[in-house]
Amino acid sequence: MKKTVLIVDDDMDYLFQMRLKVEQFGFETITAEGQKEAEMIIETMKPDLAILDLMMENEDSGFILAYKIKRKYPDVPIIIATAVTAETGMTFDINSDENKQWIKADLFLDKGIRADQLQKEINKLLKI
Repeated sequence: MKKTVLIVDDDMDYLFQMRLKVEQFGFETITAEGQKEAEMIIETMKPDLAILDLMMENEDSGFILAYKIKRKYPDVPIIIATAVTAETGMTFDINSDENKQWIKADLFLDKGIRADQLQKEINKLLKI
């Protein structure tokens, strides 16, 4: 059975591109155009992995959504894909103990990641 990847982004073009890439890797996809829509989706289904944008309705939508997904499904790996470093210069070290307390993502990726790199990271998180 195919694994399902939830992709959440408020940029329709990016969402479409990401969905195509992930489906080409052989996964089912479910997409949401923001935090609220994604929250409704996770009420009724558990994805095998989630790829979240960071800034959607709010600047921290991705963090909030990651927290909610992990609270409901602790074993679901989460990738936060963001352009925030390019746009603001802010970086996040998810390996520091302090940040692990509140950043519930397993991996941060900069938007514009190459397809082969993305596939490698997804496979690693899903232990494929």
